[in-house]
Amino acid sequence: MNKLPSITLSFWIMKICATTLGETAGDLLSMTMNVGYAYSSAILLSCFLATLFVQLSTKYFHPIIYWAVILSTSIAGTTMSDYMDRTLGFGYATGSVILISLLTLTLIIWKLTEKSLSVININTLRGEVFYWTAILFSNTLGTAFGDFLADNSGLGFSGGAFLISILLVLTILAYYFSKISHVILFWLAFVLTRPFGATLGDLLTKTPEKGGLNLGTVGSSLILFTILVVLVSISTIKINREKIRISK
Repeated sequence: MNKLPSITLSFWIMKICATTLGETAGDLLSMTMNVGYAYSSAILLSCFLATLFVQLSTKYFHPIIYWAVILSTSIAGTTMSDYMDRTLGFGYATGSVILISLLTLTLIIWKLTEKSLSVININTLRGEVFYWTAILFSNTLGTAFGDFLADNSGLGFSGGAFLISILLVLTILAYYFSKISHVILFWLAFVLTRPFGATLGDLLTKTPEKGGLNLGTVGSSLILFTILVVLVSISTIKINREKIRISK
């Protein structure tokens, strides 16, 4: 019944790639294609629910399906955060506080009902729904927090990226050298990799004058999508080989 991947280095590489693609693809839809934050959020939330339905309907872990849901939460999280912070006028700080509260509430209810917050072994439909709800809030929070650091904190683009990198390093150190719950550290890293991916997305899309590579939202999205497809394909091949080995 377990339908979740192992938390390895390759997991985090794919997570960063997916969240970076989520940033560039979300901006492509809402801004480059001028669809707007509200309509983009509605469209992408529908895509999230569609991929989630497929994920919940499966009985085993399928990398393509799993990462399709991760990607849909990342893209939807980008437009949802922008809609809250810009269209509704909450601002990045207030938006971040709201999303932190929603994520915390989700984890508390999950713990009280399922008696576990495992992120590598979930065997109930209810637990899986909690997991994906927390994922959606985490990716949306990551976008709002990253925007807050870049625009409102006074740190700027480079300062925010540096702070996020430091926080990620501290999280890794805490994982190996502290007694802090690995579940807490997982969700902290999950949130932090979102603005880290957004920073990488800015690097790819911004003009050279702003310190970027000027690939644009279309070019960056295509490159990141190709990389993610390759990594997911490798993961799928490994799992299929393992199934064949076990069956023998």
